[in-house]
Amino acid sequence: MQTGTIQDKVVVVVGATGGIGTALCQQLAPMGAKLVLAARNSDRLSALQQQLTAAGAPEVLSVPTDITDATQTTALIEKTTARFGAVDVLVNTAGAGILKQYNKLSAADFDAMLDLNLKGSFHTSQAAANVMREQRSGHICNLAGILGKHSMVMGTAYCASKFGVVGFTKCMAEELKRFGIKFTLFYFGGVDSPFWDTAGLKVDRSKMLRPTTAANAIVFAISQEPAAIPMEVNMQPESHLFF
Repeated sequence: MQTGTIQDKVVVVVGATGGIGTALCQQLAPMGAKLVLAARNSDRLSALQQQLTAAGAPEVLSVPTDITDATQTTALIEKTTARFGAVDVLVNTAGAGILKQYNKLSAADFDAMLDLNLKGSFHTSQAAANVMREQRSGHICNLAGILGKHSMVMGTAYCASKFGVVGFTKCMAEELKRFGIKFTLFYFGGVDSPFWDTAGLKVDRSKMLRPTTAANAIVFAISQEPAAIPMEVNMQPESHLFF
């Protein structure tokens, strides 16, 4: 890995206090990235900011953000450009899961999945892309997860939201490729993260991917030379594979 490709890049990590988001920030800090941390909990953001600064991150900005609110995602990107003058990379790691049988899903359940997983990722992607278009460069990474391309029992609402992420990402990639903007979709299988604390499904987390493994893949993707576009990264634990 050539750390020079990350040095001084402005990287916005949405869901920075989650399992994959924190692992990613911890890897990027000593590589010289200028980090922008976004999540809802301001106390956890502050604690992470201090940790990353101690780990060698040259500059860290934390912005408490609820990505279901388009006004807040716009403010996140505006604060980033005000501080650093650019947005080089956006990584959307935020998300949650409600896994229930189709006939047990409420309208509120479905709305929650669409608002956070689908609309939230779109709001941040849209705001970042508007800046990247003016720059004529940038890289947007969206974590669709393996349920963004494969169905699963009890995954009706969650899969709907993640299939939607894949759809809008591919469309934005077509529209923005002439402006030098890259898009990468990540199809991670089960990752041992706080996602499973509230998903409503019992799983053996010991057989899942580690957050650091997922973070490694993201670092690989955003470290590529400008002409290289890693369009999709599919990584799953050997305990359950979808082909």
